[in-house]
Amino acid sequence: MDFNVKKLASDAGVFFTRAVQFTEEKLGQAEKTELDAHLENLISRGDCTKNWTEKILRQTEVMLQPNPSARIEEFIYDKLDKKLPSRTTNTELLGQFMLDAAAEFGPETPYGSTLITVGEYQKRLGGAEREFLHTSATTFLTPLRNFLEGDWRTISKERRLLENRRLDLDICKARLKKAKQAEAKAALLSEEVDKAEHELRVAQTEFDRQAEVTRLLLEGISSTHLNHLRCLQDFAEAQATYHAQCHHYMQDLQRELNKCANSIGAPNTSTAVCPSPVSSAFLTGPASPGAVVSSTSSSRMLTAEQMQLPVTGARKAKVLYDYDAHDSSELSLLADELITVYTVPGMDPDWLIGERGNDKGKVPVTYLELLS
Repeated sequence: MDFNVKKLASDAGVFFTRAVQFTEEKLGQAEKTELDAHLENLISRGDCTKNWTEKILRQTEVMLQPNPSARIEEFIYDKLDKKLPSRTTNTELLGQFMLDAAAEFGPETPYGSTLITVGEYQKRLGGAEREFLHTSATTFLTPLRNFLEGDWRTISKERRLLENRRLDLDICKARLKKAKQAEAKAALLSEEVDKAEHELRVAQTEFDRQAEVTRLLLEGISSTHLNHLRCLQDFAEAQATYHAQCHHYMQDLQRELNKCANSIGAPNTSTAVCPSPVSSAFLTGPASPGAVVSSTSSSRMLTAEQMQLPVTGARKAKVLYDYDAHDSSELSLLADELITVYTVPGMDPDWLIGERGNDKGKVPVTYLELLS
């Protein structure tokens, strides 16, 4: 107990002396030992890596899970080292609501059967989203978090120790300077100067050793960058796979809805037909490659009579995205190719007739850039 009290008093004295030295340096009343330029650059690079890793990690978490409450729950489970219960995605929940609604309206009705079709695909999209979230957390978020909570904590600890060693070194330098000044006035014996010089040598040795340890740790930041680069590539690959799955599912859904519209829809019927997944009212600009671009009227086959009607407004157009024809009345497109397009009387405004050599068929307007 006696020893602990003495140690506590000694530690308090060291802390106070360092605080005084630090304050005097800030006020310009004491000299400060500067680190070498290489070590300063490593420290600056390390701080930059830590700051941007934190920002990228936090923003990726927000992107993958916009709900703050859900993020807090995931954080708590992670700290408790417990497995987070599987959570249904919003898209899966939407799909289930559609299926439940279909059961109420009647699965044999046009609306009910369409709800079943769309609901099933929504659940598939939600499953793909859940897999993407899991893969991203494992291959990208976890390595970034491990760096901040592991390697960077070690580096920070050694940097604080280096700062303490520097303060101790400067304190010893100040003591030696005062001892020499006092010796010059015959106020101190030479052994006091010798003692101060010995303390300075010990402090210099400890500072140099700690500077080397810190330097080696900071140089390891380069390996961290390489590891994070690989993680970034894995994240991008998972993202590409997820969006490709979504695009594939939406194309399949569009074909299912087109079949449904063709089977129960007719120009002279008042019966409700399968709704279009995306109304042309929402397509105010170029759609992405995976966008759905049909409507109820455009889903009907282009008749031979329409193909022979007078051409209106023929012009060149550049294809923005690849497009796979859903039936024989449509024309498949390749991104960046040039085709001739025009309209015919009575044709849906969301579609044009496209010609490429001897090939002719309907093409979606939102996949084109019309040229003057």
